[in-house]
Amino acid sequence: MTTPPDNDKAPAAAPMKDFQVSRRTFLRRVATVAAMTGLPAWFVERQLLGAEETTGAPSPNDRPGIALIGCGGKGRDDAANASNHGEIVAVCDVDDNHAAEAAQRFTVGGKVPARYSDFRRLLERRDVHAVVNATPDHWHTLVNIAAARAGKDIYGEKPLTLTIGEGRHVIDAVRRHGVVLQTGTQQRSSERFHLACELVRNGRIGRLQRAEVWLPAGLRDGPFATLPVPSGLNWDFWQGQAPRVDYVRQRCHTFFRYWYDYSGGTMTDWGAHHNDIAYWAIGLVAPREVEANPLSQPIPGGYTAFAEYDVRYTYANGVDLHVRTTRDDNIFGERLRPGGQRNGIRFVGTNGWIWVNRSEITASDRDLLRAPLPAGAVRLPVSRNHMRNFFDCVRSRALPICDVETGHRSASICHLGAIALRTGLKLTWDSDREEFTGPGSAEASRYLTRTMREPYTYDFVA
Repeated sequence: MTTPPDNDKAPAAAPMKDFQVSRRTFLRRVATVAAMTGLPAWFVERQLLGAEETTGAPSPNDRPGIALIGCGGKGRDDAANASNHGEIVAVCDVDDNHAAEAAQRFTVGGKVPARYSDFRRLLERRDVHAVVNATPDHWHTLVNIAAARAGKDIYGEKPLTLTIGEGRHVIDAVRRHGVVLQTGTQQRSSERFHLACELVRNGRIGRLQRAEVWLPAGLRDGPFATLPVPSGLNWDFWQGQAPRVDYVRQRCHTFFRYWYDYSGGTMTDWGAHHNDIAYWAIGLVAPREVEANPLSQPIPGGYTAFAEYDVRYTYANGVDLHVRTTRDDNIFGERLRPGGQRNGIRFVGTNGWIWVNRSEITASDRDLLRAPLPAGAVRLPVSRNHMRNFFDCVRSRALPICDVETGHRSASICHLGAIALRTGLKLTWDSDREEFTGPGSAEASRYLTRTMREPYTYDFVA
C-alpha cells in the first residue's frame, strides 16, 4: 500500500529556507548600517525591527495640504522634506522675493502654490491641513498660536519661543485646539543621540555626574550701517513684536539669530538642539540653578547676542550641565583642526563617558556601546525621521517625539542660560511654577517676557 504524501508537512522546508535567506539578508543589512554609522549592531538590529513608523509613502488620497510660513533657506529645506508627505499648496513671507522663490521651487505639474504676505490670510484656507513654521525666532509664538487656533497641525522650527513666558501661551493653544505640534529639534530622531541618551538613562556609564555641551561660537561684529529697505521686504512686519529700528542688512534673514531682539545667539540656535539632548538624557524637567559668564562682549552697534560664553546648570539630582562655546580650542584634551568648530555633547559618569554629535558616537571604552541593554531596560521613544514622525502623528493624533511641552522645556533651558548671561547672577529656578526664586529673582524675572510692540501682540492673532 502506498503511503500518501503528508500534505501538512511537505512544504515546510521551503518557508524555513526562505526565512533563513531573509534573516541572512537582514543581518547583512544590519552589518552594513552598523559599519556606515558606527552604531553597535545590537542597536541597529533593534531599531530596524522595532521602529513603528510608517515606511511606505501615503496613498494619493492621504496627502495633506501643507503651507510654508517663512520661506528662507531653512524654510524651503523643511518644506522640501514635508513635500514627501503632502502637497505644498501655499507659501507666505514678508519678503516677496523669498515667497516667489519658494512658489517656484514647489510648483509641481504646472500647479503653483498660492503666495501670501500675511500668514493670517493663508491660515483661512480650508485646503491647508498642516503648516511648516520656519519664521525667525521672534515670530514663532504668534504664528504657532494662530495656526493652532485655525486648526492646523504645526511643524515649528526651534526654539519653540522667544521667551519662557511665551511657552505657556503656545502650549495652551495647542492643547485647547487639539492640534499636533512637532518642534524641529530633529536630533531626537537621530539614532546616535537616541543611543547615547538611552545608555545614559540606563546607567551604562554609572551614575551620571555631568553633561558637557560644546556649541559653536556666534558672530561678533559691527558696527553696521543703516540702509534703505530692500524692495519687496515689509520691514515693519518682519520686525514684528521686536522694537522698531532702521533697516540693517545684518539684522535680517540669516543673521537674525545674532541679535537679542529676535533670538539668543547660538545659545538658542545650536543650544536648542544639544541642550534638548542633555535634557532627554538627564531625565529631569529643568535645572534648579544656573550661572553664566560671557567670554566676550558685543561690539557697540553690532550683534547684541553674546558670541562666546560659559554657562553652568545644576539639577536637583546633583547632575551638572556645562555649556560653553568653542572656536579653535581643545575638547577634553583633543586639539581641533585649525579653523574647525567641533560641537557636541559628552556625558560623564562614575564609570566612563560617551561623546556624541551628528557625525559620531564614541566612548571611553567601546564596550560601553557594544554591550546590548538587558531586557527590561528603559526604552526611549523611537523616531527614525523627524518630519515623517510629524506626519505619522498628524494621521494617528499621537504625540510626536518633540511635542509642544518638550519643545517648551528644551527652549527654557536655553532661555535660562541667556538670562543668566544678561544678569550676571547665579539664579534659582522653580520649574513647577516656572519662576525665579531667591536672590536676583526680581531682576531675572524681567526677562521671562518681553514687551510686544503694537500691533504685533497676542491680539494680532486673536
